[in-house]
Amino acid sequence: MLITLQRPDATQVAGFRAWRILGRTVKRGEKGIAIIAPMAIRRNDERNPSGEDDDSENAYIRFRAVHVFDVVQTVGEALPEPATASGDPSGHTERLRAHVAELGIELQYTNALGSARGCSEKGRILIRCDLTPAEEFTTLTHELAHELMHSDRRLLPSKRVLETEAEAVASIVAQAIGLNTGTSATDYIQMYDGDKETLAGSLDRIQQTAAHIIASIVVHTP
Repeated sequence: MLITLQRPDATQVAGFRAWRILGRTVKRGEKGIAIIAPMAIRRNDERNPSGEDDDSENAYIRFRAVHVFDVVQTVGEALPEPATASGDPSGHTERLRAHVAELGIELQYTNALGSARGCSEKGRILIRCDLTPAEEFTTLTHELAHELMHSDRRLLPSKRVLETEAEAVASIVAQAIGLNTGTSATDYIQMYDGDKETLAGSLDRIQQTAAHIIASIVVHTP
C-alpha cells in the first residue's frame, strides 16, 4: 500500500544494496520509497540478562521505515527475464476458448493487468492482449486450471501450492500440443518458492486436471 501511494507506477522494487547485487545502481537524486520492514529484537530479562540467547521466546518484532527504489530509478545491467513458452499452438487456442465457454466461464482480453499475463476471478478469466500465441495458450491454460482446481475459496491452499498446481498443468498441456516450454514452468514456480515436495503433494490433482483439459482439446478437434 505504501509503494502504491508513493509511486503507483512501480513494477519492481528493491533496496539500494539489492540493486547493487543485481548489477544496477540507483540514479543520483532519486527519492526512495518508504516502506515498513520488520526487525527482530532480542529481549533482555531476568532469564537472559545478556540478550545473547536466540530463543524465539526471548525475541519480539518491531518495525522501522526503510527505503526501496523502483527499477526505473536505477541504471545498469539488464535484469534476467523468466523463460516463456514458444511455438505455434495452431488451432488449439480456439478449441481451448470453446471449452472455457462450455464451462460457463467468461473470457475477456484486456490491457489493464499490469505486468500479469492473466487472472482468474471465479467464473471469469482475464488475459492480456499483447501475448504471443504460445504465451496466450499457456496463460489461458494456467488460468483455466485455477478455475477448475481452486474455485472453492474456502478450501484454498497456500499461494505456493496454488501457483505450482496451475503452472504444472499449463506446462503439461503445452507440451502435449507440441509447444516448447523450456524452463518457463520451473522459473514461474520458483517465484512462489515452489519445490519438488510441493509438486509431489499435488501430482494426482495436476494429472487429473491436465488430462481433462487435453481431452477437451481433442474432443473439439474438427
